[in-house]
Amino acid sequence: MTADIKREIIRLLQEDMEFRYTVAGLIGLEEVLRRLDRHEQRMTELLEEQRNIRNEQAKIWEEIKKLRENQEKLWEEVRELRIGQEKLWENQNRLWEEVKALREGQNKLFEGYGRLEKALEELASVQKNLTRQVGALSDTIGFGIEDIARVIVPGWLLRHEGIKMVDEFVRRWVAVDGEEIEVNLYGEGFRNGEKITIIGEAKSRIYRNEVVGFDRWASLVEKALGGTVYKFMCGYLVHPSAEDEAKKRRITLIASYMR
Repeated sequence: MTADIKREIIRLLQEDMEFRYTVAGLIGLEEVLRRLDRHEQRMTELLEEQRNIRNEQAKIWEEIKKLRENQEKLWEEVRELRIGQEKLWENQNRLWEEVKALREGQNKLFEGYGRLEKALEELASVQKNLTRQVGALSDTIGFGIEDIARVIVPGWLLRHEGIKMVDEFVRRWVAVDGEEIEVNLYGEGFRNGEKITIIGEAKSRIYRNEVVGFDRWASLVEKALGGTVYKFMCGYLVHPSAEDEAKKRRITLIASYMR
């Protein structure tokens, strides 16, 4: 652009108002267009950001959906656990009731044992002329516990040892070295298909000496019978000294109150 043209443009801007407004309008329009371009670019960027935000929101909603589903599963498991817990509490309460009843029955039995022991002590201090009567009473008690053993022991063996008897207990004489030994409680049964011979004795009170005396002849019978032999003793009262000795000799002790 020459100097003359520039001077002419300056003169026209100074003197011609219409020309001056026209130039000003053109200059403003260019600025507006530039701004519009910038706004359009920014709008494009904003739209892209909005799409990204929507995509992220969609992912978030999908995660929320999964979390809700997992939460429902968790609540379902919690409900099942609560139901199971309630059943456990019910079973536990029933067990405590049974334990309570057993303790009451056991206490009554111990009271009876206490009275029986006291009576036996009094009988032991009686004059010699009452010895026969005391002996007869002892025999009566012995027969009583033997009858009880015939009733409770088969069920006890099935529940605790898995031994199913094929018949009731009987008295039997077993030949040992040319002599016959009387077995008060003799029976046969099976456990896991294996035949088992059961021999036992009933005593009103079982102490260590009673266990030793029983095993003295029971071991001989065991050898004579052969096979698997299960030895037990049943009584109203089982002393701790008897339990220790019975473990050594593989003899099971069963109290009359045990089920």
